[in-house]
Amino acid sequence: MTQAKPNMQPVRIVIVSPALADANNGNWQTAQRWRALLAAHSVRIVKQWPDTEAQTKGAAQDQVMLALHARRSAASVAAWAERQPTGAQGLAVVLTGTDLYRDIQSDQAAQQSLSQASQLVVLQATGPEALPADLRAKTRVIFQSSSALPALSKPSTQTQLRAVMVGHLRDEKSPQTLFAAAHLLQGEPNLFIDHLGEALDPALGEAARATAAACPNYRWLGAQPYAATRRHIQRAHVLVHASVIEGGAHVVMEAVLSGTPVLASRIPGNVGMLGDDYAGYFEPGDAEGLAQLLRRCHGVSGDTWLAQLQAQCALRVPLFSPEVERAALLKLVLDLSRAN
Repeated sequence: MTQAKPNMQPVRIVIVSPALADANNGNWQTAQRWRALLAAHSVRIVKQWPDTEAQTKGAAQDQVMLALHARRSAASVAAWAERQPTGAQGLAVVLTGTDLYRDIQSDQAAQQSLSQASQLVVLQATGPEALPADLRAKTRVIFQSSSALPALSKPSTQTQLRAVMVGHLRDEKSPQTLFAAAHLLQGEPNLFIDHLGEALDPALGEAARATAAACPNYRWLGAQPYAATRRHIQRAHVLVHASVIEGGAHVVMEAVLSGTPVLASRIPGNVGMLGDDYAGYFEPGDAEGLAQLLRRCHGVSGDTWLAQLQAQCALRVPLFSPEVERAALLKLVLDLSRAN
């Protein structure tokens, strides 16, 4: 079991996640990983607070709240703030994606969550830049982590290229960009694209099926278990991440930790994960740009170029260490508990 820092008593922590295990999305992955990393403390995950346990045992039993997503957890944040005579002490709001790059611009509940929090957390290096200047002093970056997997030996990309895109089918992930790129690459018989993710938007599911029917080198595999998804990433030559809005994608981190380079849309959430000078970016929504990069991966110098991308990704590996994330979380909990 992970030990708390010396002289740090166990803290009762509640993690509010708008998605639980049945959703199997980024918020749930973050919540369950943080519960494990904070195992020295008493941690539970709830969809909304106060939950039954808080109502039964008394809300005062909870000392620290980590609320994922400023808008979707806004009711829980407000309820926590109401119990505090001097504000929402012991509360961190974690901006996980659409809240950081969309909701806080116009949604009053999300904005209120930011003002009520004693600490704000973003998940990649460009995150603070999206916040109002007066909130940055109480903002910290905590990179997400995962276990590293060994990089696998793969066939030369001159023989075949296997690309994978992972993400539930919704507009924010821009599967349309991949569909269009697949159509542009129909004439590349040895360039294969696997697409993993549940069709949260039925129309996008229909588009995926139509793309598979028209493009023999594209497969939509639907939702996959977590372990199977990581194996797909590990075995691919390259991961495609086409999001138009992103807080800090698990899948980018998992590709880096699997020795699989990434082709990513140039949006702040991806740049904050991969760095300003990363060579594998295409513009958001640019299917032709993505297709050109995939052709380059599959070309005569494809192996060399992918090796260069992999070397750049390898420089980011230390950011995504579980030990680094655990230390940052313990520091956050310590600071929040001291504020109570």
